[in-house]
Amino acid sequence: MNSKPKFMAHSASSFRCVYAFALAACGLLSACATAPVQEMSNARQAIRAARDAGAEQVAAAQMSEARAFLERAEANLQTREYRTAKRNAVAARGKAAEALEAAQQTMARKGAG
Repeated sequence: MNSKPKFMAHSASSFRCVYAFALAACGLLSACATAPVQEMSNARQAIRAARDAGAEQVAAAQMSEARAFLERAEANLQTREYRTAKRNAVAARGKAAEALEAAQQTMARKGAG
């Protein structure tokens, strides 16, 4: 004969069920992407730095691409497409970095000439 009262056996299985559900819920929540706040900030700062260095004149195409990527990232944020927003923000930062490098190289050539 089982020495445990029936309510204790039932509550142990209920506890395991609740515990399993809680673990699954935590797993799902941690899998959700969060807004790429840092990447968006990095992209905006990179575009600003490139603009301030004169990249609009010497690397207009890269600056245009950087702004377009940033605009897409902002649109992605509005629709909660955070992974895509992050990719676009990183791409914007990359294009802005290319533009900044082009502006710096142009300035260096002017200074050496």
